[in-house]
Amino acid sequence: MQGSKEYKKQKLQLRGCRALCCSCRLSVSSSEGAESSNSDRFAPISSLAHAMVQERLGQMIRERQDQARREERKKARVGGTKFIVMMAMEKSSYDPREDFKESMVEMIMANQIEEPKDLRGLLNCYVSMNSDEYRGIILEVFHEVCSNMFLCCKCH
Repeated sequence: MQGSKEYKKQKLQLRGCRALCCSCRLSVSSSEGAESSNSDRFAPISSLAHAMVQERLGQMIRERQDQARREERKKARVGGTKFIVMMAMEKSSYDPREDFKESMVEMIMANQIEEPKDLRGLLNCYVSMNSDEYRGIILEVFHEVCSNMFLCCKCH
């Protein structure tokens, strides 16, 4: 009967354990030298408390790392400048409109360009790297590509 009461008391204490604080005040030390005569009696509880503490510490570390990554990404988006490397090559084309369209879509997708300033920079690259006779086609195709890629996404 006495053993049953102690078991219930231990069970209640175990339920009271929260995150990093164990209300049963058991040692969670893994050193073998710190064992006492009662340590065998409370070994399962001590192991459980130790595991709970380790799990919570791991969770806290993961949360902090996730938060740091989110902050880095936010800083990169807000203050960072995307550098786009374009390689110009001379090309003769029967359909320059279609070639510009394919090239622009490829550049936007490959470099994950979404911000208006980055899109403007890409447009400026196309305009500056091609002769004036293609400026009208470049502007029309760029408008078409951006409308198809970005306006359709916001409609859904």
